[in-house]
Amino acid sequence: MKKNIQLTTAIFVTILLLGCDIYNKDEFKKLIQNSYDRVQAKAKIKGNFCYYLGSVKFPYTDIPPSKEDSQWEGWNKEDLAKTLPLFAEIGLLTRQPVDSKEGLYHYDPTELGQEYLYSSYKKSGSGRTYYDNSFCYGPIKVIKVRDVSQKTYEHGRHSNNETQITVKINYQVVNTPEWIINNQDKLKALYGASSVRLPDVTYPQTLLYIQGKDGKLYEESWSYLLMKPSGKLLTDKE
Repeated sequence: MKKNIQLTTAIFVTILLLGCDIYNKDEFKKLIQNSYDRVQAKAKIKGNFCYYLGSVKFPYTDIPPSKEDSQWEGWNKEDLAKTLPLFAEIGLLTRQPVDSKEGLYHYDPTELGQEYLYSSYKKSGSGRTYYDNSFCYGPIKVIKVRDVSQKTYEHGRHSNNETQITVKINYQVVNTPEWIINNQDKLKALYGASSVRLPDVTYPQTLLYIQGKDGKLYEESWSYLLMKPSGKLLTDKE
C-alpha cells in the first residue's frame, strides 16, 4: 500500500525555556516558521505539499510495460500512466501523440509547470540514476502554537531516558494556485482527500522535537509532504 512520505530534516535549535518545563510559544512559532521557510529556500520548492509524479526525466516519452520490467519498474509505469495525463489535463505538462505509435505520448513541462516543478535525482548502488519529479505548492504560514508538552521516555526513539517535546500548531497555506482550486476533485481522486489545502482554511499539525544531552532540540517533524498517487485517474470525461 502506497503512503505519503513525510520528509524530515535534522535541525538543531537552542532550547526555548522561560522556566523549568515552560516553553515560549511565540518563540516556537518563529522557530517553526523559519524551519519551513528555510526548507523551501534550500530545496527551491514552491511549497510544503508535493504531488509525486514518479521516477521520470523530462522530456519523457511513454514506455510500454514489458514482461522484463522489475516490480519497481512496473509500479513506476503504473504511476506515470495516471500522473502524467492528469497534469497534462490540468495544464502543467504538454502531451503530444507519438507518431505511428497509438496510445503513446511525449510529455514536457509547460511554462506553468516549470514554475511548480521540483526535480531531484539519486544514484543506486549499481550506478543507475533515478530522476524524481513533483509539483509542489502551498507554503505554510504558522498561525498559532496551541500547546507545547514534554515527556521523558525510558526507551526513546534514539536513546534511553529521552525527552520529547510535542508542539501542536495551527497553520494556513498561502498562494494556493488556481490549478489546485479548479481541479480539487481530480487531485483528491488520485492523491487522497487531504492532498488539497485551500486558502483561508486553518489546519492542525503536531510536530515533534527531541531534546539532546546538550540541551538543544532536534527536529523530528516533516519539512514537506510528498504525496504519492494511490487512487484513480479522474478525467473531464467522467
